[in-house]
Amino acid sequence: MESFIFPLLLLLLVLPLFLASRKQKRAMQEMQQLQSSLAPGDRVMTSSGLYGTVTDTAEDTIDVEIAPGVTTTWVRAAVREKVVTADELPESIDETDDSDDLERSLDADADTTKATDSADVTEDTVDAEKATSGAGAKSAEAGKTA
Repeated sequence: MESFIFPLLLLLLVLPLFLASRKQKRAMQEMQQLQSSLAPGDRVMTSSGLYGTVTDTAEDTIDVEIAPGVTTTWVRAAVREKVVTADELPESIDETDDSDDLERSLDADADTTKATDSADVTEDTVDAEKATSGAGAKSAEAGKTA
């Protein structure tokens, strides 16, 4: 029995490390592919959160227009993601189904928000009443002892 425990423990320690390294390697490859595929006209977001449009590309750098007439040069590695604009969204979406789903989703969110807000108000009211009654009791006790 003891000879079975050691290999099992070893497996439990090594397997998560192996899976984590594979996931990190895959994410790194995807990021490198994204950064190498940047072309003029692509809308991007940098790692610092700056949005802009790629105007020119070089081997290691890209020029990003952040405002009309304002172009800055960035290292390709600073690009976090391509931003999908409304023009690039697929048009094959059936709007009638989505609008019904959207309405249902908004209704459910509104119901949840109302329930949460009323629960918060109730908790706040109870807390305020406890604090008030506790303060009143303490002041009454202080008056009796004085």
